[in-house]
Amino acid sequence: MSELNTKNIVEAVLLASGKPLSIDQILKIFDADTVPVRDEICSAIESLQEDYAERGVELVEVGSGWRIQVGQEMELWVSRLTEEKPARYTRALLETLALIAYRQPVTRSEIEDIRGVSVSTSIMKTMQEREWVRIVGHRDVPGRPAMYGTTRHFLDYFNLKGLADLPTLMELRDLDSINAELELTLPGEGADTVPAPAADEAEPGVPQADTAVVVPVAADAPDSSETIH
Repeated sequence: MSELNTKNIVEAVLLASGKPLSIDQILKIFDADTVPVRDEICSAIESLQEDYAERGVELVEVGSGWRIQVGQEMELWVSRLTEEKPARYTRALLETLALIAYRQPVTRSEIEDIRGVSVSTSIMKTMQEREWVRIVGHRDVPGRPAMYGTTRHFLDYFNLKGLADLPTLMELRDLDSINAELELTLPGEGADTVPAPAADEAEPGVPQADTAVVVPVAADAPDSSETIH
């Protein structure tokens, strides 16, 4: 099979898939007698990236594999296709998500100890429903609290290849700016507040005011293969 043919097939498959594909998944679409070697797929991907360099689409690698998507500089124009005006995630949700990403595996009580406020059940539910975080185990202490970690869907959504691509601590200091840039959606919540947890959700002695706390980052971020499946 010619190099051009392989490139065209890879492009067509990525466009039609509707989701990221790994190189192994791409290889599986070829017949046994025409399957190219892995290096040919990699070359096809590199060639496509060069082709898209000056266009409105891009080919990027995320947690689950390779994906053709609208270029980030085209976001303003593409967003005009929908009349729905996106709301934004709360600062509390972004801080909680950042803590899970940087400190995973981490329990809810550990997140609350770091932030100094209780974590709303709605926040944990939202992140799990969107498949950004999941329970990866239980801490071996009384009560066996659930430990949370991020998923490959989290990496895909935020255009990350792995946890090593997460922003640095300095970039995380201004979470309001990150929120404004991402233009994320959370129906029913305002930009700066979250519903107060019910009385039976709060832990004794934990303040209920949702004040901002700078997120401490572990010296070495966990490897994505250890907590993401």
